[in-house]
Amino acid sequence: MAEAIRIHETGGPEVIRLEQVAIGEPGPEQARIRHTAIGVNFVDIYHRSGLYKLPLPSGLGVEGAGTVEAVGPGVTHVKTGDRVTYVGGPPGGYSEVRLIPADRLLRLPEGVSDREAAGMMLKGLTVWALVRRVHAVKLGETVLFHAAAGGVGLIACRWLKALGATVIGTAGSDEKAALAKAHGCDHVVVYSRESFTKRVRELTNGAGVPVVYDSVGKATFEGSLDCLQPFGLMVSFGAASGVVPPIDIGMLGAKGSLFLTRPSVFTYTAKRSDLEQGAAELFEVIRSGKVKIEVRATYALKDAAQCHRDLQARQTTGSIVLLP
Repeated sequence: MAEAIRIHETGGPEVIRLEQVAIGEPGPEQARIRHTAIGVNFVDIYHRSGLYKLPLPSGLGVEGAGTVEAVGPGVTHVKTGDRVTYVGGPPGGYSEVRLIPADRLLRLPEGVSDREAAGMMLKGLTVWALVRRVHAVKLGETVLFHAAAGGVGLIACRWLKALGATVIGTAGSDEKAALAKAHGCDHVVVYSRESFTKRVRELTNGAGVPVVYDSVGKATFEGSLDCLQPFGLMVSFGAASGVVPPIDIGMLGAKGSLFLTRPSVFTYTAKRSDLEQGAAELFEVIRSGKVKIEVRATYALKDAAQCHRDLQARQTTGSIVLLP
């Protein structure tokens, strides 16, 4: 038996329960891992709330790090005792021990700690997908990245600077703005008192930017479109402020023949080869020091509900990790 977070219905943080669950032996192509650190992400809130549907009852959590305890038949790329990390697979990361499809597991290189790994795989691979695959950012480009002081945003700011981009970020407070600047953001707009659309136009001499990365959703969507230059790309990859309502696609033509995409890191890493490529690039920028992972808050596994309350209230910055 092991402790694990389970939900039996969707709703607020109060639906989160800490339970004793039986784990068992790994089946074919599975591994059993004992977590040392577990990543917390906004997608966990979407799963818990029912915005993203899960069969119930269900676990929560899509990334973590730990040690392989056992492997099932057919597993050859990891072995008992390996330090590993993962992202994806069935939700269930909020647990002391779990079974997971072994093709999601990556061996952790020296120089990357378990807590760093748990706090970076989903966020870091999201950034990799955004800036290397969805829109391959070029030297000298100016981009707008919303929620620049969040877990994804802090990684993105450093990675974008390493690529030679000029980064305009948004944040909800002066404290968060200072944090984003310390991580490489060139210009930060505190959206609670200033129009980010107007500021982006000023900073680009009216030209706009070729790409906007927006995880905020409803509150920033239309303003983000107005920041784009003709043929620009709107990358909507989250809904922290609420789901973007249906739009008239004619708006994209009227605002400059714009492109719109809704990417998922799970699609961009669904193939093992893509997962390995993204992880290799992520590990390289971490080990080189170009990108630093800051785990700025840790919670005990039993305090997962409070962790969700704090994350949903935007009281956190950087990466958050649960400790079993």
